[in-house]
Amino acid sequence: MRETEREYGEALFALALETQQIDRFREGLTLVREALLEQPDYVEFLASPAIPLSERCAALEEAFGRHCPEYVVSFLKLLCEGGKARAVFGCIDHFERLAKAADNRAVAEITSAVALDDKQKAALCAKLGRLTGKQIDPIYHLDPTLIGGVHIEVEGHTIDGSVRRRLGELKEVMSE
Repeated sequence: MRETEREYGEALFALALETQQIDRFREGLTLVREALLEQPDYVEFLASPAIPLSERCAALEEAFGRHCPEYVVSFLKLLCEGGKARAVFGCIDHFERLAKAADNRAVAEITSAVALDDKQKAALCAKLGRLTGKQIDPIYHLDPTLIGGVHIEVEGHTIDGSVRRRLGELKEVMSE
């Protein structure tokens, strides 16, 4: 993550915390993310120095003013003013990580070779919850190249229980 995204995300989170509006900010930022993902050219419009800043800010007010907290719209304008509009997704991601941490939640990226059934998913999330002490929000991916097992990334830590990794280790031992 770039320093800009971290700093802006932290500043926005601090404001949400101070005003006791974390959930409202999250809802607004989710709306912003979805809208910008649907219209990727909009980010380029916001970042363009060829378009007057007043026009870009007016467009943000028009698009989000009635649907997002005032501070979220002001934050978007601040990104434009600082020439940092392209960092918007990273800022939102960092805000979301901080909000989850404040809620005692953690996102776990879980990659498996085959689809996990509901019982396996529940058991895995329960185990990760015990390990981290947090409620787990899982994101599942499939990667047949793992051959078997799972690869997990949670809170900056990696747990690699894949057959591919084990075979790699075996290969290293055999080649020594």
